[in-house]
Amino acid sequence: MKALLLIDIQNGFCPGGNLAVPDGDKVVPIANRLIASDRYDLIVASQDWHPEGHGSFASSHEGKQPFELHELSGKPQMMWPDHCVQGTKDAELHPELRVPEIDVIFQKGEKHHVDSYSAFRDNDQHAITGLADYLKEQGVTELDLCGLATDYCVKFSALDALEMLPGVKVRFIEDASRGITPEGVAAAIKEMRESGIDIVTSEQLIEN
Repeated sequence: MKALLLIDIQNGFCPGGNLAVPDGDKVVPIANRLIASDRYDLIVASQDWHPEGHGSFASSHEGKQPFELHELSGKPQMMWPDHCVQGTKDAELHPELRVPEIDVIFQKGEKHHVDSYSAFRDNDQHAITGLADYLKEQGVTELDLCGLATDYCVKFSALDALEMLPGVKVRFIEDASRGITPEGVAAAIKEMRESGIDIVTSEQLIEN
C-alpha cells in the first residue's frame, strides 16, 4: 500500500502567515496533483496545533526574539513567532489544498513544554501522535512525504518514518516541499539521503 504524507501545509507557513516559509504556497498545486493522481491508496496530513503561549514561542520568554536559540525543558530550542495557534486561521490547512480528499489529519505540538517538528512524535520523543501505528495498521509499505518546512518538520518526519516504520520505503518529494533557508534545505536533503531516504520529484512519482 502506498501513502502520501502532507506535512504542515498550513496558512501559518505560507505567505501572509505568522511563520511564512519562502514560497510555501508553491507546494499546494504540486501536492494537489499528487493527491489527484492514482498513485496513492492513502492520503494523510499533519497539522501544527499549538496552544496559546506555547514554550517554543519567543513571546513566552521575556527578552527573547524570534529565531534566537534558547532552551525549552532544558534542551536547545529555536524561538519562533507565535504560529499555528489552535483554532486560528493561521493553523488552518491552506484553503486551496484538496483537504476533502485527505483521509486523516494528525495534529502535533499540543504540549506547552515541548515542540514537535515530526509528524510522528514530539522532539523529546516521549509522546507520539499515533501516525506510525495508523500507517502500520493500514499496511503501508511505501511512504512519500512532502510539505513545510524541508529543514525542520519534513526532515524530522522523514527520519522518524525510517526509524518507526521498519521495512517501509520512504521518499522525500523535493519539488513539493520548501524550506526556511537554502543552507538548511541542502543540509536536510544531505542528511535524508545519507540515511537511506530516496530524494524524488513529483513528476517521477506520477509518471511511474
